[in-house]
Amino acid sequence: MEKNEIQKKRCAIYTRKSVEDGLEMEYNSLDAQRDACEAYIASQKSNGWECLPQHYDDGGISGGTLDRPALKELLRDAKNGQVDIIVIYKIDRLSRSICDFAELSKMFDDWGVSFVSVTQEINTSTSAGRMMLNILITFAQYEREVIAERIRDKMSASRKRGQWVGGTVPYGYVRENRRIVPDPEKAEVVGKIFELFLKDKSSRAVAFRLNKKGIKNANGVDWKPSSINRMLCNHTYVGEVFYKGEIYPGEHEALIDRKTWDAAQKIINSHRHGTYGSTIRRHEALKGVIRCGHCNCAMTPTFSKRWGREYHYYRCAEDFEREVHVCPVRYVPAGEIEKAVVKHLGLLFTTTTFVSMVSAQSGIPISETKAAFDDIESFWNDLLPEERYRIIHLLVEYVTVKEDGIAIKIKTAGMRSLIKELQQDDIN
Repeated sequence: MEKNEIQKKRCAIYTRKSVEDGLEMEYNSLDAQRDACEAYIASQKSNGWECLPQHYDDGGISGGTLDRPALKELLRDAKNGQVDIIVIYKIDRLSRSICDFAELSKMFDDWGVSFVSVTQEINTSTSAGRMMLNILITFAQYEREVIAERIRDKMSASRKRGQWVGGTVPYGYVRENRRIVPDPEKAEVVGKIFELFLKDKSSRAVAFRLNKKGIKNANGVDWKPSSINRMLCNHTYVGEVFYKGEIYPGEHEALIDRKTWDAAQKIINSHRHGTYGSTIRRHEALKGVIRCGHCNCAMTPTFSKRWGREYHYYRCAEDFEREVHVCPVRYVPAGEIEKAVVKHLGLLFTTTTFVSMVSAQSGIPISETKAAFDDIESFWNDLLPEERYRIIHLLVEYVTVKEDGIAIKIKTAGMRSLIKELQQDDIN
């Protein structure tokens, strides 16, 4: 009588540790996990289990994500049929998320792979093992969420007490014993920035002055107006902590006195008055679609005031950051460029197909419908800013401004959408 041959089962051991502390030791947590798993596999030798030599170790990586190098390698090998059983020390080494575990379990089932937790006696090849897995992973995720909540509460309480809780150290400070203290040389630059801003009332002018003197920012590169703006609005410099809309006294030393800070904020607020917020304003219809053809970058809406009158423009975003202007496009009057785009759209609105569609829906004769769209400029002027913006972004892919003219790319799908809207709505 022939003996039944025991089927070999290739076992891959996966280990993980959330933090890097202790990994430099000769015998660390990952080694301990692997030893326990190897011992368990050895105990199942009679069932055909054999340990694969490949190490799948993720050190210093949270279990709240599946974006782990060793885990990705393990999943790739399992998918390719090189693994039969995945052996882990505890289920939370594989994942602490129910959703992630559900995703992993489905993949394992599709690939014919089971996994075993050696300290919790869980084997997904049995129904009892799968039931116990669901119970334990629920507690694993609960534990992870509780830990995260405690960390958030601790950081919130620390901020409200004015403590520094980590992150990027603001320019002008250095980290020292879990606190931030002034860096004398850079603190002097911070004071100079506020002083120049009060004098010039322009973050762009401040950036150019610093760059001209060869003063670099925290990353060792030239200053930009946007980085100057962020500094001018950073409560850290006046000795405060800004957290979730509230301001708390900070434990760190202020670099700017209150009088200087308030004067700077007054200038900033005056700049914001009448500028661009969440509401679409009169000359912002092309915002997001207009580009500089010379510098291959966006053009942004802006305006200037002369003798009590506002003049609106779109400016080249790249050229605005340069100390010496080299872009031949640079600025274009908002009214003129919008008028040119609307005129181009007017040609589309007067096509036979579009006019016929509108006429059929409204019951207005084709000749009258065409005449109405011939006066597209009046139609445009009567629209609210939000309506202008919506129509432009529905129909226009982009508007490229060049030295010798403009190029407009139309969204054909947008034109179909507009026609459908006209079909569904009554036209007065």
